[in-house]
Amino acid sequence: MKTLLALARAIDALTERIGGLVIWLVLVATLISAGNALARWAFGASSNAWLEVQWYLFGAVFLLAAGYTLKHNGHVRIDIFYGRLSARGQALVDLIGGLLFLLPMAGLLVWLAWPMFMDAWRSHEMSPDAGGLLRWPVKLLLPLGFGLLALQGVAEIIKRIGVLTGALTLPAEAPAEEV
Repeated sequence: MKTLLALARAIDALTERIGGLVIWLVLVATLISAGNALARWAFGASSNAWLEVQWYLFGAVFLLAAGYTLKHNGHVRIDIFYGRLSARGQALVDLIGGLLFLLPMAGLLVWLAWPMFMDAWRSHEMSPDAGGLLRWPVKLLLPLGFGLLALQGVAEIIKRIGVLTGALTLPAEAPAEEV
């Protein structure tokens, strides 16, 4: 169990690093959006490429931060019964949910998205819009994001097994929002 918990800590550390980098993408997307709006307003000029960069960054934020959100218990959950369960009961629900729903779904989405990315990569697929960008970078975000979510799912499953075996006590898991 110690080896598995060490693996979970390594995955958590990777997720934290990625989450820290993704936070900066929000600022970049905001600056690009403001710059594009300013150029359109002040100079009557705009660019499809800049609009697509905004969309790509928006997609990157959501896809690459999904594992970070899972780690910090930030995903939406219907908490009618879950909140009333003991820590062991919650760990069991999380373990079953991770094994039966999260990992199979994330794995399926990686498997389905990979060929789309590869086709775009091989064909150098471009946006159909004038001045548009290559599509493979945004299509790579799909398998990468769901792969990172699955990886964090593995860490969460390991931690829940640790709780159920008594090898780990998780701190309070109420989602925290920083403002």
